[in-house]
Amino acid sequence: MKRLIMMLVFLAVGAGVAGGYWYWQQSQQGTAGGTKAKGKGGRGGPLIVKAVRAVTKPMPVLIEAVGTVEPEQSVQVRAQVSGVLKNILFKEGDKVKAGQTLFEIDPRTFQSQYNQALAALARDRAQLENARAQQQRLEPLLKREFITQQEYDVAVTSAKSLEATVQSAQAMVEQARIQLDYSRIVAPISGRTGQLAVRAGNLVPASGGGAPLVTINSTDPILVSFSIPERQLEEIRRFQQGQGIRIGIHPDQSGPSVAEGNLVFIDNTVTAQTGTVLLKTRVDNAKEVIWPGQFVNVRIVLTVEPDAVVVPEVAVQPGQQGSFVYLIDAESKVRVQAVTVSRQIGNEVVIASGVQAGDQVITEIPQALQEGATVRLAGAEGAPGKGKGTGKGKKGGGGKADAGEQKSNGKKGEAKVDVKS
Repeated sequence: MKRLIMMLVFLAVGAGVAGGYWYWQQSQQGTAGGTKAKGKGGRGGPLIVKAVRAVTKPMPVLIEAVGTVEPEQSVQVRAQVSGVLKNILFKEGDKVKAGQTLFEIDPRTFQSQYNQALAALARDRAQLENARAQQQRLEPLLKREFITQQEYDVAVTSAKSLEATVQSAQAMVEQARIQLDYSRIVAPISGRTGQLAVRAGNLVPASGGGAPLVTINSTDPILVSFSIPERQLEEIRRFQQGQGIRIGIHPDQSGPSVAEGNLVFIDNTVTAQTGTVLLKTRVDNAKEVIWPGQFVNVRIVLTVEPDAVVVPEVAVQPGQQGSFVYLIDAESKVRVQAVTVSRQIGNEVVIASGVQAGDQVITEIPQALQEGATVRLAGAEGAPGKGKGTGKGKKGGGGKADAGEQKSNGKKGEAKVDVKS
């Protein structure tokens, strides 16, 4: 019985091994047949790519930095006298003008002090008038020797003392008037108000205690401060002394400029920790497109290169030996071309060397693309160089058409190079 069970087990294992081997053979044959069929259907066909022509156009030579928007003037409004805050005559975030009343502190105490000072001044003036009249009455009596010199000197001294008393009383009146005016708090500058730190009905202390009642920031014009490496300072100063420097402010790095200004400040020292120099530009901000404390992109336009060779950013590839692009030659073959990148502006790259205007550069690169491969433009019936827009004759489909487009699209005295794909 034991031998029978062992034989059945060996038979089952052998059947399993044989079945597995047969299944593996069938799968290998199927895979080979599929590969062969696939290779037969795709062998020898050109790769389909998208490409554009390198163009020449004016491009700025610029320095880019990250800047911080800051108000040209910023004032913390505080009370200069203590008292109960009676009225708030604006809303948080309002734009205010210089001299506009913002707060009112209960003025009754200061009004009474002012009235008291006025009364003391009136009393002292009356005493002064009486002393002067007494001096005038005694003066002829002295000449006739009806009174002594001492009696006359006492009258003169009394008049002069009362003159000083009147001047002191006038100063007290002025001080009381100033205290009364301080109960009415006005905006020292024009700008936009921030968050209120106190509400009506609260006791506010004089200057130096607690938070400011409100902060006012001027928003037009406004400053943008930024730092550049010290090696670029000489270049900026050279262009500033020549034709001047135009500075654009871009909230979004790839977006358009929302404001432009002039360089108004260069710090007189280099920051030792970072090796940078602080600069500031003043820009008009009537529409308040930028806000104090905001981070923005700053583009310093030094000059404009009139005939820069430009290709799309996606066409430039990084490599171990530097940047390169894939070019399509006249025979529809791919050639790897090393390039020197001058600068990038938005989605465009300025090429210093390696590419000339009119060269076709591949913008969408297939994974299997290699140097020497034959390619065909997406949407074209023939291969590049034999199809549309490749610089051949009429049979090739595009050389004369391109020239005609340049002639019709360009203005008098200049040739416009179209970007073909």
